Amino acid sequence: MNTEIKARSQKSEVRSQRQEKILHLASCILLLASCLLLFTSIVFASEDFRKRKPQAKESFTADEDIKAEIVFGRELSARILGRYQLYDDKKLTLYINLVGKGVAQYAGRPEIEFRFAVLDTDIINAFAAPGGYIFITKGALKIMEDEAELSAVLAHEIAHVTERHIVQELNIKGTEDSPAAGLARILGGGTETMRVVFTQMVDKAVEILFEKGLKKQDELNSDRIATITAANAGYDPAALKRYFEKISNREEKTEILTGTHPSFGERIDNIDSFLTKNQLSDKKQPFLKERFNENVKIR
Repeated sequence: MNTEIKARSQKSEVRSQRQEKILHLASCILLLASCLLLFTSIVFASEDFRKRKPQAKESFTADEDIKAEIVFGRELSARILGRYQLYDDKKLTLYINLVGKGVAQYAGRPEIEFRFAVLDTDIINAFAAPGGYIFITKGALKIMEDEAELSAVLAHEIAHVTERHIVQELNIKGTEDSPAAGLARILGGGTETMRVVFTQMVDKAVEILFEKGLKKQDELNSDRIATITAANAGYDPAALKRYFEKISNREEKTEILTGTHPSFGERIDNIDSFLTKNQLSDKKQPFLKERFNENVKIR
């Protein structure tokens, strides 16, 4: 009898051990399945992220990107000065810088030090290079009547810098995302290949400034930004519109301007609409004509 009981006990223990092994194996299989499911979801999530990443809005605000922008702008400025000489008038240059820097305070790029210069040419135009380098021609100054008009034209060029129009167009970055990675370091000892790429990018920027022009929407947007920026700086909000109305009949001196910008009629209508929409049409703010005449005496 005792032997029979002992045998039954042993069989029961064996069954119990088998059940434990089966449960353990089932737990392992379930854990493995969970891990595989988690891994698969991560893989698909990564793939989905990679697909979506290029669609995200590009950022150009890292410190290395800003350094690259300034280096690039300096080189582009040298090209501009290779085409037009600086106008030799220290008093005028100081005045242009005082007005320009005053307006730039309302532009939203405190990390950029804006610099302004006058070009010795009768062509009516102004240019902006990335990094805060702004140029206005002697011809443009000749037909201005007051400081408000000057502030508005400078504000338009400042807007090209603050909105990073050339920077975005050419993907100028200081990181590996740029075709010329590490632009800020290229001039300090980059490889010949990097220098060639850098030069090619500057060539494209020169082509944009003097031949192709920026995108139409970039120009119209800069006109709107310039209008509100000049107004915030305390100048007549309609100054840019007044200036365009004057030069619209001077086609003989605005070949470059009309060749690379929207028509004057479209720009004037664009500003008119903006002034009305923002209740600025009847806003009375200073023209500062006397101060302008004291400082701007073009020979």
